[in-house]
Amino acid sequence: MQTPPAQAPGDRELVDLNRRFYDSLWSGARLVEPRRFNTWPLVQSLGPSAERRLEVAPGLRPRLPIEGTQFVDISGPALGTLRDRGAQVAFGEVTALPFAAAAFDLVCALDIIEHVDDEDGALAELSRVAKPGAAVLISTPLHPEQWTPFDDFVGHKRRYEPDRLLAKLAQHHLQVERSAVFGMQPPSSRLVELGMWWLAHHRERALWWYNKVLMPLGLRFQKELHFVPGMIPTAGVDEVLLVCRSVAPARENSAPADAPV
Repeated sequence: MQTPPAQAPGDRELVDLNRRFYDSLWSGARLVEPRRFNTWPLVQSLGPSAERRLEVAPGLRPRLPIEGTQFVDISGPALGTLRDRGAQVAFGEVTALPFAAAAFDLVCALDIIEHVDDEDGALAELSRVAKPGAAVLISTPLHPEQWTPFDDFVGHKRRYEPDRLLAKLAQHHLQVERSAVFGMQPPSSRLVELGMWWLAHHRERALWWYNKVLMPLGLRFQKELHFVPGMIPTAGVDEVLLVCRSVAPARENSAPADAPV
């Protein structure tokens, strides 16, 4: 185990790092249908009251229905594939979403906030575009003391202490309704280290194995999500999925004039 490095890259450098990593990943990957993920029952339960939906940075692993959902990402290859499937897409970052305030009934941002330097900017934007009463789905890794080289490798900026995460969400008018243990990272640290070595030294072959073998196996062996009210007991939990509710009052439109409403 190790703690996050004292010298961390800035936000623009992190965006560039993430774009390079995920452009390479998605260029050789196939789109995985949302219904294949263990989040699908949750999404279905929220769907009837979510006429307008937004998913931030899904890559080619969207969790919300493709048709009728607005997607925003920094990866051109991912956006191109989603567009070809009939999705509404926009190039953008979570800290500057190109949409009007209170525009969406359901907002999904899984494995996002730990990747950006400006966590308050990201959470403020997710809250801003959510209608009062909208559901906001967020997942993130926990416990800074569980930092590993994998966190560095995939461009994580932080892991959250549970109490700090709850305080940040409340600061941005997001109330946690329920939560569940989340994540598809292999439990074996040796397997993760082997995967990182192959990505660093034999990238094309490693991505082939990830997309053709490891991802399908991960999907097959996903565990059912078990939600509890509020925050789950977090001891030993690597990552959490939170179902939040926007409790902010209605806000004036603060998006750019040409932003979609």
